[in-house]
Amino acid sequence: MDFDWKTFLTALGLAFILEGLPYFLLAEKMPKVLRFLSERPAPELRRLGLTAILTGLLVVTLMRW
Repeated sequence: MDFDWKTFLTALGLAFILEGLPYFLLAEKMPKVLRFLSERPAPELRRLGLTAILTGLLVVTLMRW
């Protein structure tokens, strides 16, 4: 099985785009959002991260099925 670098780098580029959108579109609100997130306890952030990971896996699985 060969590693598809083109697909990997395309997905990585898309991740950068999606990560950057809130900072570009909501620049004025991001300090408040980041302050809010920094005040959340670690378990809550882990649940949020796990939810994002599982949602992403579900979307990728459904789109590749």
